[in-house]
Amino acid sequence: MALTSLKRKGPAKDGQKPARKPIAKKKASPKKSDDPLAEIKLPLESEPDGTPIQRGLISEGRAERLKLQLWLADNLRKSIAPDVPLDLPLERTPEREEVIRKRFDQVMQRGSVKVPPDVTQEEFYSNVCDEIFGFGPLEMFIRFDAISEIMVNGPYILLVESKGRIHETGQKFLDDEHVERIVKRIVKPLGRVASPETPLIDARLPDGSRVNSVIRPCAIDGPNLTIRKFSKDSLGIQDLINFGSLTPNMAKFLEAAVISRLNMVVSGGTGSGKTTLINVLSSFIPSHERTVTIEDAAELQFKQRNVVRLETKKSTPESPGIVTIRDCVINALRMRPERIVIGECRGGETLDMLQAMNTGHDGSMTTVHANDPRSCFSRLESLVLMAGVDFPIDVVRKQIANSVDMIIQASRLRDGSRKITHITEIQGMEGETPILMDIFKFEDYGDGPDGKIIGAHEPGGIRPKSGERLKQAGFEFPPSMFMKQKKKK
Repeated sequence: MALTSLKRKGPAKDGQKPARKPIAKKKASPKKSDDPLAEIKLPLESEPDGTPIQRGLISEGRAERLKLQLWLADNLRKSIAPDVPLDLPLERTPEREEVIRKRFDQVMQRGSVKVPPDVTQEEFYSNVCDEIFGFGPLEMFIRFDAISEIMVNGPYILLVESKGRIHETGQKFLDDEHVERIVKRIVKPLGRVASPETPLIDARLPDGSRVNSVIRPCAIDGPNLTIRKFSKDSLGIQDLINFGSLTPNMAKFLEAAVISRLNMVVSGGTGSGKTTLINVLSSFIPSHERTVTIEDAAELQFKQRNVVRLETKKSTPESPGIVTIRDCVINALRMRPERIVIGECRGGETLDMLQAMNTGHDGSMTTVHANDPRSCFSRLESLVLMAGVDFPIDVVRKQIANSVDMIIQASRLRDGSRKITHITEIQGMEGETPILMDIFKFEDYGDGPDGKIIGAHEPGGIRPKSGERLKQAGFEFPPSMFMKQKKKK
């Protein structure tokens, strides 16, 4: 018995203090979790020795629940839409939901199906509906706004990214076939095929989220899936300022650069925010200018009306022909564009993009994977050579220096934050060496006690060579904007 529940009976003896009535302790209110994903994460299952670490496993009880869930979902779905294959999406309408709810309740009342003890009946019903109308175990992550990326490493390892950090969720698929069914449900409406003959897949969700999947035989540990979620609220330049990604002066300079039709390459690693930055920069494009966007899987979100969106085409058994980014770039030149925006240059289309930038399509933009502006320049050289044209390297460098005005480096830093770390101007060539000058740069001073990076965006100390073009477009910045600030002692 707890000591606080004991009471002294009868009067106190001489020399003894009367017993105090124990003070009732206040019930501690449950501590609010600091984990933004606490409500959707499950405890990770223990794995016996010998479990493949990159594959994971599923417990027998969890597998039985998922089998029951899938069996019931498939039967209810066939009862309302017998002609729609299970690997095609089914539109979620109030009428269909009402029918499903009635039939689910009937099944429960008859006792045909017993809800597993580890979930409530409402949770079980919600999971069944996600299998009928949505993307199964992924549906809760797609709906959860705090998640920016979803990663499926086979059926038993599901991870998500939130605020720049990656977390394992504890959620699982039943098996490889379950994952592949969801992949097919995503890609089939887009006219693409997920099969052993075409195991590498690029696609998008109905909301615009970007999807990449690799299935068997190329995926060794089971089908995998990566979803870069589409932001419901499009970010603007003020949002990036509020996040500390750039300063107001940098924002003004970028706005002037876009309106003045400078050609830009946004450089950065995976998940560094390149596409977000292109979308933000596009908001400065005047509405009367005609823009053509070209992507493997459409995810750019331009707000202007005079925009033509092109997307590549993969080979399918029904339609074996392919259309590459390079084909789209060549065709775009015949569409009277004033600007061309390529979602990402990763091959020979880079040469066509540079030629477009240098032949009357000023103000064009693209993204490239690179770690810093100088690496970006070198990567552009390599991509041009992939076009199969036997140019001397000095000719290639001059072509890049004459076509690209600015490299904007986006980086995801070690604390998970995303920042524009360089706004760098290509000022020409000195012999065979490109002249790259930083207009603005993020100075990293180390880590604070909370693990956050301490740093600041600083001017490079040199006025941009493009200042005359900015002035012609109506932008004249004071010299102090580009001067380095004296550090206080």
